[in-house]
Order: sequence, then structure tokens, then C-alpha cells
Amino acid sequence: MANADIAEEYGVASSLEALSTAMYLFGMGSGALFAGPLSETFGRSPVYLTSTFCYIFFVLGSALRPTFGGHVACRYFVGLFASGTLGSNGSSVQDQFRFVGRTFAFPVIAWANVAGKPLFVPLSKSPVIAPIAGGFIIADPYLGWHWTEWVTLVISGTAFLASFLFLPETYLPKLLEWKAEHLRRLTNDQRYVSAHAQNLRQRSFAQRLRTRLSLPLKFIHTESVITVLGVYLILLYTLLFTFLSGFDQIFRQAHDLDKGQTGACFGALAAGATSFMLAVPGLYLWARRREARLVSSTQDANTTLEPEFRLFPGFVAGPLLPAALFWLGWTDVEMIPMWSVLGACFLFGLVLMALYTSSYGYIVDSYGVHAGSALSAITMLRYIIAGGMALGTRPLFTVPGFGVKWTMTVLGCVAVVLAPAPFVFWKMGPKLRKRSAYAISSCEK
Repeated sequence: MANADIAEEYGVASSLEALSTAMYLFGMGSGALFAGPLSETFGRSPVYLTSTFCYIFFVLGSALRPTFGGHVACRYFVGLFASGTLGSNGSSVQDQFRFVGRTFAFPVIAWANVAGKPLFVPLSKSPVIAPIAGGFIIADPYLGWHWTEWVTLVISGTAFLASFLFLPETYLPKLLEWKAEHLRRLTNDQRYVSAHAQNLRQRSFAQRLRTRLSLPLKFIHTESVITVLGVYLILLYTLLFTFLSGFDQIFRQAHDLDKGQTGACFGALAAGATSFMLAVPGLYLWARRREARLVSSTQDANTTLEPEFRLFPGFVAGPLLPAALFWLGWTDVEMIPMWSVLGACFLFGLVLMALYTSSYGYIVDSYGVHAGSALSAITMLRYIIAGGMALGTRPLFTVPGFGVKWTMTVLGCVAVVLAPAPFVFWKMGPKLRKRSAYAISSCEK
């Protein structure tokens, strides 16, 4: 919401107004390469706290920078250090909850990522809540776009202090290392050593870091699940960021809204994402009953459902994605009330949430203790591609004879191709996981 004002204040071409968003996304993608592996070496909390602490200073730099070049550089580092949270939070869910519990917990975290994430990066064109506030902040002549940074700083600083005081460590190998250290102190018996600590002692820090950092890259070209699902999510996020890059064109051009009103239209996306949460208790009860029947039939209390169970929301959401895009593109005209477009945005938000939850839940369940590295690989791919989309797709909405209608039509056609993907994973997932050296096969508990 602030990019146009930033370009005007610094006297740069309007074509560069999306550069701050793109650099943030490039930073997020490159930082994701480190987040998961580092959290699997030092624990989740040190990565969360250290990255957030550094992130706050670059948000401050974004608010005080005197030049456009400094602004763009700060945006990159804001994204780089923000990735410490985004790249590991799915792993934290895996640490704390069994399969059935994750059915409830992961959608809550996913909702925070999809709907609430931009509270920490209000200058980005990411979904969904912050642009609502950002639009009205920018439209206020007594505030202006600088206040989007100050509000971000206040929220982020408060979140950091709360995390510093109350955030526990959840990574099991690290907890076992602490327990072994505690037992050594109590008993003076040096035989109490965790496998994680032994691994750390056997190799230098540089060797450990090199091994861990190579995992996401290794996953991309050797793990069939990550490769195939990564391509799917890249295409999905290409749709998302192309859609969002033209949000102001969608509403301001056809319906003549000001910046505050345009920002408020993001509320339809947020409402759609939030409405998916209403289905979560039902999914939780369904998973609980299915697992109970499975345990009863196998007489094994450790039996759990296969990761493919996470794909069920995608079965419904996949076909609805092109419907939302076609609906929006062909009804975004002056003669049709704006409520029709808002309804399409609501459906898009709901579908996005369902596909995000099913895809990331599937990765977490498929890779277990290696979920951090797997999520890092996926996150790196989708955010680097998204950064390119933020730069390259915005002009589509302003091309004469193309505009919103045909841009959405092209996106809808791509979404039609993607619609069967959850069904393909349902059939092929067990075979792909059996070929993997890191994924949990269908025969493992």
C-alpha cells in the first residue's frame, strides 16, 4: 500500500515501486535456506530470538533511511531475518503435537502466516491484514507511509519481548542434550550424553553448519516429494502474488476507491482465510476418529494416519481456485456491484488457506525431524520466485486490452491445470516417500 508514495518521495520511476516488496521477498527466500538447518543445530528458540532481534533493527533502518537505495537494502535484510520465524514455525508445531493435535495446531499457525504475517511487514504486498491498516495510515495526511514502519516496529518489539520472556525450547534433540547435561551434574556420571551432543562434538562448527545448510539444497534435487510439491507451490504462489500485485488496479480502477478503501478490501481475503478456521474443529474430530479406528484395527497405540490425510482440504480447494479467479476477472466492471469482486476475494482467501495448510501439513508429517530443512527448501523456492513475480507481473494489469479481466483469465487457466495436484499426491505420495532417505515411509510409525 505504501510503495507508490515511497517512489514519489524518493523521486524514482513508478516501475521501481515494487522493488521494495521484491527485495523483502528475495531476503525471505535466501534466509529460509538457513532458518531450518540452524534451528536443527542450535534449537528453535535461539533462531527465533536472534533473527527477530536483528530484524527489529532493520525495520528501524527502514523508517529512518535517507535514500531509496538504503530503503531497498533494509527491505532485503528485513526479509532475511524475518525468515527465521517463517522457516521454522511449522517445525515447532511438529515438535509439540502428535498427528491428531497437528490437525488443530497447524491451521492456527498457517492462519497467522497467511492472514497475520504482514503485521510485521506492512510495506509488502503479502496477504492480508496489514494492508487494511496500511491503507488508512497512508491516506491520513497527518501520518503518511513512514508510520507503517513505526507501527511495525512497535508490534515487532512487543512480540520480541514476549518471546524473550516466555518462549520455550521445543526441539527434542536439544531438550535431550539439556537433560543429559543435567544428569551429569547430578550424578557426576559422564556417560549421560545425548546423540545430538555427540554429533556436535565429533565435528567442528563449520562442518556441522556446512552439512545442515546443504540439506535444503539436497532436498530440492534429490527428494521427489519436495521437488514435485515445490513446483506446485511455486505455481500457486505465482498466482497469489500476481493477484495481489494488481489489487489496487482491481478496486481503484473499476470502482474508484481511495487508498484507505482499497486497503480495507483486503479484509475480504482475511475473512476468507479466517472462515477456513471454522472447519478446523471438524477436521480435528475426523482425524481423531480415523486414528482411533486405525489403532483399534492394528492393536498398536503408536499407529498414526499417513501424511496423505492432510491433503483432504486441497481436494475441495483445488477446483475452487480457478473459480475464484474467473469470478473476479469477469465481474470486475463498473456495472456490477463491488460486492461480487469482494465475494471472489473471500473465496480466494479461503482456498489459499486450505491449500497452504494441506501442503505444509503434508511436508511436516512426511519429514518428521527433518521438517525444518524440508520447509526451508520449499520456502526458499517460493519466496525467490514470488519476488520475481512482484516485479514482473504488475505491468500485466496496465497493458491496454489486457487489464484485470484477461490477467485473471490467464491465472485461472493455470489454476485449472493445478487443480488435480492434491489428488495426484494422494496417489503418488506413498511411492515418493518410500524412495526418500529422509521422509517417513507409510510403514513407519
